[in-house]
Parts: sequence; C-alpha cells; structure tokens
Amino acid sequence: MAKILVVDDEPDAVELVEFNLKNAGFEVITAADGSEALKKARSTLPDLILLDLMIPEVDGLEVCKLLRRDAATAGIPILMLTAKAAEIDRVLGLELGADDYVTKPFSPRELMLRIKGLLRRRETTETKAERMQFGDLVLDVPAHSVTVNNKRVELTATEFKLLTILAHRRGRVQSRDQLLKDVWEYDNVIDTRTVDTHMRRLREKLGKAAKHLDTVRGVGYRFVAG
Repeated sequence: MAKILVVDDEPDAVELVEFNLKNAGFEVITAADGSEALKKARSTLPDLILLDLMIPEVDGLEVCKLLRRDAATAGIPILMLTAKAAEIDRVLGLELGADDYVTKPFSPRELMLRIKGLLRRRETTETKAERMQFGDLVLDVPAHSVTVNNKRVELTATEFKLLTILAHRRGRVQSRDQLLKDVWEYDNVIDTRTVDTHMRRLREKLGKAAKHLDTVRGVGYRFVAG
C-alpha cells in the first residue's frame, strides 16, 4: 500500500483528499504546516507528497526546496496544489523540484489520475532492466541511477523518466506535446513550459553531460549520443 503525505492547512480540503485517497487504497499521513511537513516527510519517507503551496510557517516552495536538498527525501515525487491564478508559483515550484501540479479547485478524479501516474512513473523507471552509457554519462535503469564521470547525479522520478525516454529514442526529435503524454501521461496538452522547466533543471544537474540534450527550436528536444 502506497503511503501519501498530504500537506494542507485547510481542514475541508484535507478531509476531501484523505477520503478519496483512502477509498483508492492509499495510506494517508497529514500535515497542516511546512515545519510539520518536513518532519513527517523525513520520519515516514512517504511514496508521494501532495503539497499545497500556501501553508503557514514554512511555505510550500521552501518545503519543496528543502526536501530536494535532503538525500533521504530527494527522490520522493511531489505533486503541488496551487491556486488557479498563481502561475508564477507553479513555475517556481517546478524549478525547485516538484514533479507535477494540480490547480485548485480540482476534481478528485483528476487528482487520483495524477497521483497514480506519478507512482506508476516511479515504478516503471525502477523495474525496466537496462543500462545505457554515453561517454561519461551512465543511466542504470534498474538501479534508478545516473552518474556523470562516476559521480552520482540525484534526479527526481520525473527527471529520470524524461532523460530515459529521450535516451531510448536518441537521435529522434521528441515534441513537447509528445513528452507531456509519455512522461506526465497527460491526455490533453496543458502547459508545455512544464517540459521546458524540467529540461532546464535536468541540464543543470547533468553539467557537462547536458551536451547530449539538444533543443530543436520550435519543435522539442532530442538526445544526441555522440
């Protein structure tokens, strides 16, 4: 049974989310502020964190940043909850390491689909047995590991899946729309900046090995093996 940490200071929202998650067979832990969220994330190591950005004490963006800096919690998928108008917060959240977002008010069905997609993403990248090497860049899919020059690079499940899909399809241009469908499992294309933000973070983490990630202007991205 997957364990989900729900972080929100609105009791009604927590009750609704908790009800739907438990009905779907998940174990639920809750936190009402940022300090409590950090403490529970580190002590329980949930399979996924549902994080509202507007929370007291330590805001959601800072919580996201701190979780990504901690090796113990760096790989836990984070699904942000944001107000519909707070577009800048969504972009900032993605840049700080969130895997995906849902805007409030949201439908419980959409939320469940996003949560299941994120959990499935983590499982599929961990179970597909393959190891790929391109110069100093090594992708070990079963170990969910990426190294550059023999140094481990900490990637989120989403970043890892994005890199793996591009590497599997090396030499072929992947449009932003296609990546949103294959990595984020979106039925309808919502926001292609999600892809661009993740690519920017992926390049920063890979350093010199980012030379393998090629931008095809006006189309999308391509993995270059050489």
